Amino acid sequence: MGDMMHIKVNQIDIHYEIFGQGEPLILLHGNQEDFHIFDELIDVLKDDFMIYAIDSRNHGESGRSIDFSYDAMTQDIYQLIRHLKINKPHILGFSDGGIIALKLAILSPNLLNKVIVCGVNYKPKGLNKKIRKALKKEYEEEMSPYIKLMLDEPKFNKKDLKSIPLKTLILVGDQDVIKPKHTLKLHNLIKRSKLIILENETHDSFVVHSTKLRPYILDFIKK
Repeated sequence: MGDMMHIKVNQIDIHYEIFGQGEPLILLHGNQEDFHIFDELIDVLKDDFMIYAIDSRNHGESGRSIDFSYDAMTQDIYQLIRHLKINKPHILGFSDGGIIALKLAILSPNLLNKVIVCGVNYKPKGLNKKIRKALKKEYEEEMSPYIKLMLDEPKFNKKDLKSIPLKTLILVGDQDVIKPKHTLKLHNLIKRSKLIILENETHDSFVVHSTKLRPYILDFIKK
């Protein structure tokens, strides 16, 4: 176990834990998850990095807010890095966490080192039709703000994505719910990005409760 901690940023209580030692690495989970999706990955990375595993607002043991937007979540992480004086962390975001990582890279690139995003879309239409249809149906039935977020956001400006100066690794499963063409476009927009398409992997199969990311992270960050 890491040390369980809370920090108040943007009037909200953010829960995080720190594991291991080395260069700082922030981990951001996806929609309706918490940082425990990374437990197995943390285990195999904590000899290489000082890991900051964070629960986003409205997730895990972090505080609740009526503002579910990615911009608000990005502000939370921005403030957390500054308050904790984390020096040039690498950041890895999965799905919604990847959206936050990209938003942070646009908002304050000087704050970060390298960026890794897994299964990330830069607009709602990046998700394939089948999944969007399913999400719409689910939203009609449950009116969940988590689902609404995925239907309405993100809305990245292409110019902003082109402005990202950081080395970025884009990882995606070849069976992801994100359209392959969409991921390719994202890769083309981010100048210093590298794209790796993982065979026989779905949206979350290589991330959630998995150690499969380890070699890609080490290869990308340590070089």
